[in-house]
Amino acid sequence: MPKPQETAVYTHGHHESVLRSHTWRTAANSAAYLLGSLKPHMKILDIGCGPGTITADLAELVPDGHVTGVDRAPEIVERARATAAARGLGNTDFAVADAHALDYPDDTFCVVHAHQVLQHVGDPVQALREMRRVAKPGGIVAVRDSDYGAMTWYPASPGMDGWLDLYRRVARANGGEPDAGRRLRSWALEAGFTDITATSATWTFATPEEREWWSGLWADRTVASAYARLATEGGHATAEGLRTVSAAWREWGARPDGWFSVLHGEILCRKESRAVPER
Repeated sequence: MPKPQETAVYTHGHHESVLRSHTWRTAANSAAYLLGSLKPHMKILDIGCGPGTITADLAELVPDGHVTGVDRAPEIVERARATAAARGLGNTDFAVADAHALDYPDDTFCVVHAHQVLQHVGDPVQALREMRRVAKPGGIVAVRDSDYGAMTWYPASPGMDGWLDLYRRVARANGGEPDAGRRLRSWALEAGFTDITATSATWTFATPEEREWWSGLWADRTVASAYARLATEGGHATAEGLRTVSAAWREWGARPDGWFSVLHGEILCRKESRAVPER
């Protein structure tokens, strides 16, 4: 089968402000909907593993199994490999991969997991078809994506409204879908799944420390990451406009009554088991 054309550009890139967020992620705060389905012997594929913090957590939860982490960016795969090595995990391996065309045989993994991936790919349905293909019969495909259009905050801020509008325009111009969370079940149905459990969960940032961290990483990301370059080169914003958005983030973060909620869509898809032929 020919490899599908990758049409999306990863909007965030791998600036320090992005990795500041990605290394905060754990199985507990980012994959709780999956954890009850895990068994110690399972073989797991973690797609879009990033710096490997969730991957390493999953490996600790399947001590008699194995976790393979894959990502498109070779330098990030090396970062994930170092994360697992630092935690002394011997049941992991890592590789560079494209979610649209996974280099694994059919029916290989007990669980295929992807966190914050489908919003960034050119063809999320094809990616889900690939996840389904490499999952074992009876296995699970677990996907979680944020939904930018459903994010909400207090107090109101015209600058933050401008941030949300700008981010969604830039992400879509790059071939992604920033409101992926609400679409996961629909995409899974199109990919051929019939046994789908759809849920949602949130991250909430409200304490002074949480607000400082969340606002700071977005303030920095807005002016210094690949997103900033894509926003200006694509004609979506000027450097001055990005500085205004960055300042709005810092102003919100300094508010003692500030509150921010990130909605995530989640799906657990069970691959159908093959019927036993009648004798």
